[in-house]
Amino acid sequence: MKRLLVIEDDEALSRGIALALSNPQRRVERVSSLAAARDSLMHHRYDLLLLDVNLPDGDGFSFCREVRQTQRVPVIVLTARSLEIDIVTGLDYGADDYITKPFSLMVLRARVDAVLRRYEETAGQPLPYTRGAFFFDFDSMVFKKDNELIELSKTEQKLLKYLVANENQVLQRETLIEKIWSVDSEFVDENALSVTVKRLRQKIEDSPTRPQFIKTVYGIGYRWEGRL
Repeated sequence: MKRLLVIEDDEALSRGIALALSNPQRRVERVSSLAAARDSLMHHRYDLLLLDVNLPDGDGFSFCREVRQTQRVPVIVLTARSLEIDIVTGLDYGADDYITKPFSLMVLRARVDAVLRRYEETAGQPLPYTRGAFFFDFDSMVFKKDNELIELSKTEQKLLKYLVANENQVLQRETLIEKIWSVDSEFVDENALSVTVKRLRQKIEDSPTRPQFIKTVYGIGYRWEGRL
């Protein structure tokens, strides 16, 4: 199911957009401030953002640029600001489309569908993992926590990638060893996995001895604790 977030402080307009875009395959959530939007993005993944520019606690253009620094979620700007300089600014800051108010809900649906289709065409390309303070781009091998770079070994990258790809699922030790060391797995000491987990925790956990994300499931293996 697609998950959309409407960031709009006009309650009537926000409700109308949600009704127009909702369907059995699409869930639309609404917030009325940038603070609430940041909180939602910290805890959930979205397939598209619909963003007003003039919000009570900040500028939507700046927020669009902020989102672009860590995520590849598409953004459609919705605003009454129709000057050419405003449109150029919105697109320069990373918006995928720019719709001026007032607008037809039928046209909005068509533009939303078009943007989602464009992103679906690149769905096979690896996307960065973003959750809370974390930004993990396994394609370009860039890993950050609180915007600070984290240096990971190849083995640590493999372990982290498999954990986050299966977040909230318990992964057996044997499975992890096989996935990380592949053809050499039968010759790998189980202690190698414990050592790799320990080193990875030291790099990404606030308190490695009391991990919040790489959880041990005693007698079985490990689980990446995602924030849903």
